[in-house]
Amino acid sequence: MAFRLEEICRRIGGRLEGDGERIIRGVNALEAAGDSEITYAQSGRYHAQASAGGAAALIVGEDFPGMPGRNLLRVAQPKLAFVRVMEMFAPPPEPTGIHPDASIAQGAELAQQVSVGACAVIAAGARVGARTIIEPGAYIGPGVSIGEDCRIGPNAVLMQGVSIGDRVGIFGGAVIGGDGYGYVWLGDHHHKVPQLGGVRIDDDVEIGCNTCIDRATLGVTRIRRGTKIDNLVQIAHNNDIGEDVIMTGQVGTAGTVTVKNRAVFGGQAGIADHKTIGEGAQIGAKTGVTRDVAPGETVWGMPSRPMRQILRELAHLARLPELAQRFKAREKELDELRERVAELERRLPADRRQD
Repeated sequence: MAFRLEEICRRIGGRLEGDGERIIRGVNALEAAGDSEITYAQSGRYHAQASAGGAAALIVGEDFPGMPGRNLLRVAQPKLAFVRVMEMFAPPPEPTGIHPDASIAQGAELAQQVSVGACAVIAAGARVGARTIIEPGAYIGPGVSIGEDCRIGPNAVLMQGVSIGDRVGIFGGAVIGGDGYGYVWLGDHHHKVPQLGGVRIDDDVEIGCNTCIDRATLGVTRIRRGTKIDNLVQIAHNNDIGEDVIMTGQVGTAGTVTVKNRAVFGGQAGIADHKTIGEGAQIGAKTGVTRDVAPGETVWGMPSRPMRQILRELAHLARLPELAQRFKAREKELDELRERVAELERRLPADRRQD
């Protein structure tokens, strides 16, 4: 796969400085790009690194310093433009049809150009939209509905009654619609609560490898449009995750959590049950959220506190060795003063000591 630099420039809407006929055969990082590859520099602080590198061309900002003799594509947003170039070299997979080792039950409905890989299973009553790709070993349960242009990764599991919108990516090993975690103590054992609800995944959602999204006890667990969920995330029953939410690896939410639009979660954050995370809130890595988080608020720590409070606490914590030394010095001074007072008292006449 190869493109003329002029064609790349046209596709990303850039301004070319250099040889438009130069052939580009791949993309790479700034420090590793070779003489047939294109890369990008986010800002002028990378000018020295870019000058030392051997890339065939660089995507840079409008205010990036000049580089005589080098091929530059100037754009408003270098990183976004580079992503678009990456997409040129990594087109979406083409449909491959139905593998003879796939198991498709009678009564399953497959639209045009659906691909089903080896050993994938599609149960009765499932519906799969046009151009969706079901990769090898995936399981699509009874009554599951999958929209158009989706990609269901190898060994992913969609349990009964799960509903998936259009352009959804569910990557390898993810389990959607497993039972929620609910039990009632009956005095001598934990009695399981039936999990009778479903899961609804809206359009343009991505769900990472080995992530689990539990079905609702009653009603629906909801992941709304445009949300991106990393690997190894656990979303419990009856969660309502808003639009364009970002959840990085190993985030865990307990039951009936509500997350508003565009909230961001750092890795290994944990959210207690029945909590609400406000719109645009940011939850730091390893944070334990035990209270509602206001819209736009940034919290961190265990338990979660506002970021400004955390920073003040850390600043004070850093001063503890100094404060401990000062405290010891003051204790020593106080002890010396007590000894001097005692000595003065011993020198006073007896009648004055009583005063």
